Amino acid sequence: MSWMRATASDPAAVPHARQRQRWLSLVAGVLALLLVGAATFSRPWHALEFKTFDALTALAAPHRAAAPVVILAIDEPTFQELQQSWPFPRSVHAALLERLHAEGALAVGLDIVFADPSSEAEDASLDRAIAQAVHGLPVVLASTREKIENANATLWMDIQPLQRFLDAGADAGDAGVEPDDDFVVRRAPVAREGFALQLAQRAAQARGQAPVLHSFDWIGYRGPRGTVDTRSYYQALEPGLLPAGFFKGKIVLVGRSARTATELTHSQADLFNSPFGTAGGERLFPGVELQATLVDNYLTGGGLRSVSDGWTLALTALLLPVLLWASRRLHPAGAAALTAALVVAMGVVSWGLFVGLRLWWPPLLPAVAAAALYGAAALVGYAVVRQRARQTRAMFAQYVPPTVVSRLIAQPALMRLGGEAREVTLMFTDLANFTTLSEQLSAEQTVEVLTGYFNAMTPIVHATGGTVDKFIGDAVMAFWGAPLPDAQHAEHAVRAAIAMQQAMAPLVAKLQARGLPGIRMRIGLHTGRVVVGNVGSDQRFSYTAIGDAVNLAARLEGANKAFGTGILLSQATAEQLPPDLALRPLDDVIVKGKTAPVRVFTPCADATVCHHAQAALDAFHLGAWDEADAHLQALLARCPGDAATLHLQGRVAEARALPPGTPWSPAVALDKL
Repeated sequence: MSWMRATASDPAAVPHARQRQRWLSLVAGVLALLLVGAATFSRPWHALEFKTFDALTALAAPHRAAAPVVILAIDEPTFQELQQSWPFPRSVHAALLERLHAEGALAVGLDIVFADPSSEAEDASLDRAIAQAVHGLPVVLASTREKIENANATLWMDIQPLQRFLDAGADAGDAGVEPDDDFVVRRAPVAREGFALQLAQRAAQARGQAPVLHSFDWIGYRGPRGTVDTRSYYQALEPGLLPAGFFKGKIVLVGRSARTATELTHSQADLFNSPFGTAGGERLFPGVELQATLVDNYLTGGGLRSVSDGWTLALTALLLPVLLWASRRLHPAGAAALTAALVVAMGVVSWGLFVGLRLWWPPLLPAVAAAALYGAAALVGYAVVRQRARQTRAMFAQYVPPTVVSRLIAQPALMRLGGEAREVTLMFTDLANFTTLSEQLSAEQTVEVLTGYFNAMTPIVHATGGTVDKFIGDAVMAFWGAPLPDAQHAEHAVRAAIAMQQAMAPLVAKLQARGLPGIRMRIGLHTGRVVVGNVGSDQRFSYTAIGDAVNLAARLEGANKAFGTGILLSQATAEQLPPDLALRPLDDVIVKGKTAPVRVFTPCADATVCHHAQAALDAFHLGAWDEADAHLQALLARCPGDAATLHLQGRVAEARALPPGTPWSPAVALDKL
């Protein structure tokens, strides 16, 4: 650094040194901008922009929808009140349309795909209801697209409602949405005949207005789930549950809306990831409420348009001379303060545009560019006065950007994805009657109960060498045998399940002492080979287990309801247990998509019960009905009202009633339980 020494001894060298510093700062600034520009094409950059959008969305919420939109949610109370399985008979939807038409609803959108025919009577009832309603009540039905993959290509197939419903006067629109790379839905649908767009057009026409709707690029969420006025589907069917004239002049959307882990487990969900999960709120968002939000955006202009990239680039370019000037004229602390003020101002402007003008301007590029320019100028200035800084700069130029280096140095294993095949024992749990309990509690109290439950269960899993994979609502997924090998993973999992059931007693006692309904835990266990490891995308992954064995364990948890048991385990798990863990055989089941039956068991300390259960099941398989009945009667005498015994007794009666020579299977489909 001879030029630095010359500067100190020769005053004539000072201007030259300053000129050199200005050029170095300019070059460093340009390089910094180029690096930032290159970073904008990366996935992490897009992820940060998405998170910024999510944060602004959460800060702007909640604000009620300006359009007269109401949701009729097909939720768990509806299933309980109607006592109907999904899909509902189409006469139920027909009755709803008649009610909405009579009350003067403006338009109705059924976020349900009626692609397959039902019975003629049911289809005809919905057909008639649509034909009668469309003269005063526009009806829009959902369509969708299904992805079909084979070895050669990936195809998309449009799934439309039955033509008879369209002929009756209903319109159809694509209810599909396109999530971003992080699986969050932020962008407006690109389909020309989208479901929400069709409904908004028909609603505008019904009000006697020209169907001129607002265009937007980004969804303007009004708030987290529940912000849009939502009522249970059954409330619209029974007079008196809603105020008279409640639906008059309103746009009504009908669709599924899961609220509990039970609904999620049984595939009663139509859910998407929303921006509110980034800010610590509830991540899942009902599909029907998303469609309602889109309708509101089309009618009121609540959606957001993107600011042209040209403005962003122009602002970023202006930062170069401003910050280079500041680095030369201001004290380093002053230059840092100016840079910080510019970054804050960009955030404020972005917020103002977002809230006031419904414009989405991501401030990340100019903000990062400002920080990068300040850093470049500061680095050059430091290099001018200190040789160590110059060496650091030269060394830094040989590596990747510092943010990436820091992550790799700190936790390099986190940057690698992949897994390994391993045999494990999997557990799924669920709380029965939790929905009833949660309806009597506030949100804070519900969280308190769940926290106490998880705090009681998690140590048991860990104490037996298990790994808690995830919490799903009130459900727990765990496995034994990974990441550390465990030759006794099946035994440890079963003993953990027994201990967890025992740990439920004080929790239930506390609830009952408060006058609240009790809850029961159901556990499903299965042993099989899965892939365990870091699974996910480059932006988000977790240590988890995937494979068919996971699905079977989850299904066994739900099958507890048919047998009246608290723990249900597969034969694969039972075969690895020591003799001191006595098991009661229950039945042979066939999993959907499989042909080979699987015997299921439950822990039982009563040797007499185990003996009669085994003997009854063996006799049933041999067709010895009288012998099977005798053992079942012995079981009922010992355990009156036992659900598992009554279940097998009914199966024996069905088999006995078959005509001679009729083929029959001693196994029952798991999804028929």
